[in-house]
Amino acid sequence: MTIDTPLTAQDALIALMITVSASDENIRTAELVKINNAVNHLPVFAGYDSERLPNMSQMLFDLFEQEDGLEALFGLVRDALPDRLYETAYALACDVAAADGSIYGPEARMLEEIRYELDLDRLHAAAIERGARARHMTV
Repeated sequence: MTIDTPLTAQDALIALMITVSASDENIRTAELVKINNAVNHLPVFAGYDSERLPNMSQMLFDLFEQEDGLEALFGLVRDALPDRLYETAYALACDVAAADGSIYGPEARMLEEIRYELDLDRLHAAAIERGARARHMTV
């Protein structure tokens, strides 16, 4: 898979999850587990070949080395994702960001950027964020 290869909708969802995880330059085990669990268990990923994950990761890291890499990624994501999956994409990104127990700094800024790029309503985004926080609370 190269940067020039069109993404599938499933690839785009995974790309956003990986992007959030990598945004703080520290991909944590909890975040990787969250991504793998999502790919292996959620209906939106039915039929997805999880062997594509390493290639997706490498493609993203190559893209991020370019000057306008993040902008290019969002263009690829918008081209690949139907509008009806925008909230799903944001929910998955929030779950990855919350997987290690907190969302702050670069992860919070990346979620804000995703929200903007996918033109999500602020109220809907807040509900999605609250759900992610609730799912990842500890005792």
